[in-house]
Amino acid sequence: MKKYFLGFFFFIIFFYVNAQQKRLDEYVNAGLQKSPLFKDYSNQKLANLIDSMKILAGYKPQIIAQSNNTYSPTYKGWGYDYAVTNGVNFAEQIVATQKLVSKENLANQHEAIRLLNESINISGKISEQDLKRSITAQYITAYGNWQQYKFNKDMLSLLKKEEVILKKLTEKGVYRQTDYLSFLVTIQQQELLITQYETQYQSEVSALNYLCGIRDTSFVNLASPDLQVEVLPDAESSVFYQQFIVDSLKLKNSTAQIDFAYKPKVNLYADGGYLSTFSEQAYKNFGVSAGVTISVPIYDGKQRKMQYDKIAIAEQTRQSYRDYFKTQYSQQIAQLYQQLHSVEKIITQADQQIKYTETLIEANRKLLETGDARMPDYILAIGNYLNAKNIITQNKSNQLQIINQINYWNRK
Repeated sequence: MKKYFLGFFFFIIFFYVNAQQKRLDEYVNAGLQKSPLFKDYSNQKLANLIDSMKILAGYKPQIIAQSNNTYSPTYKGWGYDYAVTNGVNFAEQIVATQKLVSKENLANQHEAIRLLNESINISGKISEQDLKRSITAQYITAYGNWQQYKFNKDMLSLLKKEEVILKKLTEKGVYRQTDYLSFLVTIQQQELLITQYETQYQSEVSALNYLCGIRDTSFVNLASPDLQVEVLPDAESSVFYQQFIVDSLKLKNSTAQIDFAYKPKVNLYADGGYLSTFSEQAYKNFGVSAGVTISVPIYDGKQRKMQYDKIAIAEQTRQSYRDYFKTQYSQQIAQLYQQLHSVEKIITQADQQIKYTETLIEANRKLLETGDARMPDYILAIGNYLNAKNIITQNKSNQLQIINQINYWNRK
């Protein structure tokens, strides 16, 4: 029964520990779902859809009911000229108007809405990359503190076991009391360091939760972020370049819309109702009318050319930003890969140092048990080991951060 009880106990502990483990993709998914920015983008596209419907509605017949009633009194020859006012004007009409527009003009206006939505889609993709990068960077920072916390805690457990051996040997006079006290100081420093890492870790996890919109203050352990360097597209295939393409299409669309604005416009209108001055036989003044208005632009003070010039300036600006992006894209990727190789080199060197320090610590540990170890040398070996481990942990975090920066540019 005791064996079964212990087995069940360890199963519960194992389940609890694993249940509290969080992965990077959980935080990323939570951040993307909770961010109001993407809901904003979605709503902007819905609003643009309404604008597209409004364009169509604007070219359908517009029917209004209007009432114009005027009384212009005169007294002893004073007042408005009767020939102008007719004294009384009474109009109750239903008026219908119809704009005539070419299919090309209508299509160009709809294309403007489509390009606007395309810009929103691109902005959404870039914002998603930004948020993923920020969450991943914060996760890596928190995970690095978690690794430091776990390693130093394991190291403390080992030192405490050796402290028991050292204490017995000190009581037997094998080691001096000062040696024992020096070792105790090393343990206390290690305990202080663990408390520091634990506090920092909790702070970084809280920042991660805040960034993702998660309400959680429990102590969790973070799984290793499985980040690999992804194959990056060339600059012109990336989502960051697509905005320059859409901007170019927007400028062409604006140019076409200027041309349509200077073409002749035709409006049809019709009305029906009651229109009278009550001068005679008012009861017969029910009727209808219809007509057409045509407007042809002739001269506007060269405003058309001014609009073309503004678009030409905007195109020059777009090309400058595009060329700058292509140059910076290649340069930044090259720098990131260079940093990645440098960090990997440091990790390799630190791994070699770890092997030497582990061998030295193991040798001192055996000498400690026989009473032949020099305490200053042993404490120095422990310090070197901790420093080497910290260097590896920090640089592995740097390695993951650089990979995160590289993968940021992988979106097409």
